[in-house]
Amino acid sequence: MRLLSFAVAALAVIALVVGQQSSSAGILGLGAVGLLLAFATFRATEISTFLKIFSVVFAVEYVATGAGAVLAQVGFWPEGWQAIAPPASLPTTIGVFGILVYAISFIPAIQRIARLASPYFEAPESTTANLWPVKPFRIGTGRLGIALLVFLVVLNQLQVGISLRLSFFNRDFYNAIQEKDANGFWYQLIYVFSVWAAIAVISNLIEIVANYTLLIRWRRWMAEKFSGAWLNNANHYRISLAGTADNPDQRIAEDTRAFVNQTYNFALPLLTQVSTLVSFSIILWSIPVASVVPGTEISIPGFIFWMALIYSVAATWIAHLIGRPMIGLEFEQEKREANFRYSLARLREYSEQIALMRGEGSEQRHLSERFGDIVTNFYRLVWARVRLTTFTLSFAQANVVVPYILLAPHYFSGKITLGIMTQVASAFDRVQTAMSFFIDRYQSIASYVASINRLTTFEAAIAQAQAQGAGGKDSAIDIAQKPGKDTTVETLALTLPNGKPIVNASDLTLPAGLSTLVVGPSGSGKSTLFRALAGIWPFGKGKVATPEGQHMLLLPQRPYLPQGSLRAVLSYPAEPDAFSDAEIQAAMEKVKLGHLTDRLDEVDLWGQRLSGGEQQRLAVARALLAKPDWLFLDEATASLDETLENEIYAMIRRELPQTSIVSIGHRSTLRALHDGLVAMEKNADGTFSPKAKAMAEAG
Repeated sequence: MRLLSFAVAALAVIALVVGQQSSSAGILGLGAVGLLLAFATFRATEISTFLKIFSVVFAVEYVATGAGAVLAQVGFWPEGWQAIAPPASLPTTIGVFGILVYAISFIPAIQRIARLASPYFEAPESTTANLWPVKPFRIGTGRLGIALLVFLVVLNQLQVGISLRLSFFNRDFYNAIQEKDANGFWYQLIYVFSVWAAIAVISNLIEIVANYTLLIRWRRWMAEKFSGAWLNNANHYRISLAGTADNPDQRIAEDTRAFVNQTYNFALPLLTQVSTLVSFSIILWSIPVASVVPGTEISIPGFIFWMALIYSVAATWIAHLIGRPMIGLEFEQEKREANFRYSLARLREYSEQIALMRGEGSEQRHLSERFGDIVTNFYRLVWARVRLTTFTLSFAQANVVVPYILLAPHYFSGKITLGIMTQVASAFDRVQTAMSFFIDRYQSIASYVASINRLTTFEAAIAQAQAQGAGGKDSAIDIAQKPGKDTTVETLALTLPNGKPIVNASDLTLPAGLSTLVVGPSGSGKSTLFRALAGIWPFGKGKVATPEGQHMLLLPQRPYLPQGSLRAVLSYPAEPDAFSDAEIQAAMEKVKLGHLTDRLDEVDLWGQRLSGGEQQRLAVARALLAKPDWLFLDEATASLDETLENEIYAMIRRELPQTSIVSIGHRSTLRALHDGLVAMEKNADGTFSPKAKAMAEAG
């Protein structure tokens, strides 16, 4: 970037010298803009990668086209190529784009977009590029993303150039018709229009392939990034406890897709429209049509250009005032839609419980209320869209006749030809369309802003959860691995998510190699204590020492059974092929699930097919396969009858003799199955403290 900025500065100085000697205002302007661009390019090393890509592209284009313009000015441009010599206005326009990129990098909204977009283009991991007709090759993910984006930017500007060339075809074509010039008519049609139209079609086809290649790769990377950060270190659990981000599934699946598509659909088309605006404004400015200020002899040059500019700016501002409420309504609509989907998902998850309790009527009322929320906000959104659409449609209809109304007096007076009139009308339409970019996309902008807000808040929620997790900068619960075999709680004060204190523990030792039973009344914080020891409970403070290099496994009362084959369910969280058939079948036999051994590769919703007791025994089979050093059982056998529970505990001790076991349970029969006892005792302040007891002490 720094070297490129020096090249820009050198060309700018040369342009200023050449412009001064030749008295060329265009070359002087090229040099002046170049100096500003050199400064912006030099400073662009500090902006986000996403914006930096555009900055580099414009700086390189400025040097390439600017050098051509200077060579043409001093007479060193090849005579046979004079028709394609770049005018001074072209690099000047490109330079303005480069300066604008640096300028908008300070806008907070742009900074948020760039912060979300940049990590993909910085990704160092390797990927395989399948870009026909080149053979597949390995390249960095970020480098491939940059290459595709740069290619699309350059192709985008080429298409603007094609449109500009076809504008001049339009002028010459209609002039040939007006003058009844048959040779000129057929020449323009065959040798100009056909060639450039074919190039336009081919460039658009290439753009489609490159566009979708970039979008799907970008979306996949973002979805994996957010899902990985969400799942990392139990962040998903802490986010659900804190309630800092609703519907994370929607944010990962829908909002990443919307962000990627809309970022591209705004960045590249906006670049096209700005290029179009500058290019066709030059046409409007050059038309020999001026207006005199009433009551004076003052002539306004570029009258048509100023009319198009004022007309479009005024319309854009009015559209903004009308459509501004849609941003909040779009955000709220997405939230209510997601809440409705979540309610449906929970209904499916708890289908059996709802059916047993005959709760269908209650669920239907709940779903109706949720959908009623959608309908209420939807009608607000509809009326907002009606107001905006009324204006935009009226504006679009007026656009058809406004340029002809402005040009008609000059045409009928003979000041301009039919070809010029049609070219100016077309250029006026292109300029006002470029200026109306935000009018036409205001509804999309509202949805885009909502997606950005949802991803930004989700990112913040993940960062907060990560900071609160074990080892995080905001974690007040210090869980350190230390030499030794026992798990020790030095001090531990736990609270509920609402801040209410629930557990105060100190000087508690869970001895290795033994089985310990934790008892206490419901709501005394037994499960909360387990989750704190596992490092996933964020609310509280204290110090816990766990044995260095030891593997801990916690089995909750309600096991998680992922979708997939029974083999995958048993191996979870390891890969399905982590254990042999013999190991899996042996574990299933030991937990009394031998009748399922012939269904290992059967894919089903096992959480709905198996009873509660079968699910708990399946979770114990996982523990037998994993062979943890510490096994925490949070009422993990509560669905079993006493006889089967006793058999399962005896089997665990027999099959995992080196494993330290800590259990939560309410049945008195569990005491005989454990070596030690910890009771949750109530304190005067309403909290509970775990205290080691002899088996006979706690009643």
